[in-house]
Amino acid sequence: MTLDIQSLAYAVTQVIHNIGAVTVVGGSVVAVAWHESIVWRKLSRMVLAGWIVQALSGTTFGAISYYYYAQFPDLLGIAVVALIVKVVCAALGVALATVQLTGLFSEAALRFSWLAMCFLGVLALSSAAILRWFS
Repeated sequence: MTLDIQSLAYAVTQVIHNIGAVTVVGGSVVAVAWHESIVWRKLSRMVLAGWIVQALSGTTFGAISYYYYAQFPDLLGIAVVALIVKVVCAALGVALATVQLTGLFSEAALRFSWLAMCFLGVLALSSAAILRWFS
């Protein structure tokens, strides 16, 4: 049995990507359920880290493909749309979590931002499933 380094690289990246997804969605759901601003600040840091992990590990998938095939994955149609949605969700998630950490939001705005973060996380996960299925 030989070790397939490419498959191992994809698998490790997928595990890291999944941990980022759990952090983003789980942290956001906990924040919606929890009503203490001190907890929200800690969750903002955690969710921001999750979004960054999502972005970096997502980029790593493309880098692995480029390394082994000298080209990026061949995505067409709905897979491209799903990838764009994931990238936009990650960018908005990073921006929103960063603004949450500035302390500029009122409590009502923070509550709304956590609902938005939940939506972005679920949308990104749903897009990931579509991207996986159509690529």
